[in-house]
Amino acid sequence: MQKRQLVLEDGTRFLGTGFGSSREISGEVVFNTGMTGYQEILSDPSYCGQIVTMTYPLIGNYGINRDDFETITPSIHGLIVKEACDLPSNYRSEETLDRFLKANDIPGLAGIDTRKLTRLIRNHGTMRGLFTSAAYSIEQALRILDQQTPITNHIERVSTVKPYVVPGRGRRIVLVDFGMKHGILRELTKRNCHVTVVPYHYSAEKIRRLKPEGVMLSNGPGDPKQVRNAIRMIANIITDIPIFGICLGHQLIALACGGDTEKLRFGHRGSNHPVKDLTTGKTVMTSQNHGYTVTEESLAGTELELTQIALNDGTVEGLAHKRYPAFSVQYHPESSPGPEDTYHLFDRFLANIDTYQSENKEEESCQSVQI
Repeated sequence: MQKRQLVLEDGTRFLGTGFGSSREISGEVVFNTGMTGYQEILSDPSYCGQIVTMTYPLIGNYGINRDDFETITPSIHGLIVKEACDLPSNYRSEETLDRFLKANDIPGLAGIDTRKLTRLIRNHGTMRGLFTSAAYSIEQALRILDQQTPITNHIERVSTVKPYVVPGRGRRIVLVDFGMKHGILRELTKRNCHVTVVPYHYSAEKIRRLKPEGVMLSNGPGDPKQVRNAIRMIANIITDIPIFGICLGHQLIALACGGDTEKLRFGHRGSNHPVKDLTTGKTVMTSQNHGYTVTEESLAGTELELTQIALNDGTVEGLAHKRYPAFSVQYHPESSPGPEDTYHLFDRFLANIDTYQSENKEEESCQSVQI
């Protein structure tokens, strides 16, 4: 174990013990409030370019297993914990957190005051930070940080390069991969859907050629406004193909329909975020990971209806189109990690497809009778 440090762009320094990879790397420093689920967090593509601080003090106590990954190749830039467990105890454990991070070249930092760091982020917002050797002074570390250009092509880094098919005998679904978690694919295949996963830049014309019965827009990292091709694609297909958007997909639907998004000060990241459904009045617990949100004021001039809100800060958590078969949520209904309160949204998506097709058949039947 070697002494390492985190230096934030405002000059704050945290000295600790390094574990995992020893490489020098920068990223946006954020925090996650989940008590468990660190394996899913480490492998969530939405954390591309970020250094994640876990607020729960002990991380790694149940090890790493082969079943809970959300992607094959993690894109997180670093992990910060109060204490990293070296001796995990769980019947599924196959390796330690330290060993996993080393194998994937991800640096970790332990032994710092994670409460102080979290409060700093909550008060001042997310900041860029640098993992580096403790031998560097703050001034030297800041110079290195200034020389490292923040990445902007987050989605390009995590999206699939070519389309591929996960066969099924149910509904034909096109899943647009903006940084898809495997949990989304699992929920669709569990319902026997025939899923075609396509890259983030797939055009509306190419999607139509696949003749999908529904389109799912996945989660993903970064600023939704940078995915202009996807916004145009959604605006094109939303009129006649049922759509379900999750997280980034939710934000892209809003932008495609004339809404707007903005960056949150420190985002929502955790597995215990309460969300209220304005239609039923019920509250559910949700898993969340996003730094941007749809601005409620921008919905006024659109055909989007606000359906759910976050109880912690009142931000937009759910939308539905007033005319077309499209809806979205800001959180992760597939959990992974988190509560399973909202699995039913995948069933709602398939029910929307059934309803849309039934209504279209009735309309075609009426037209043929009139002719």
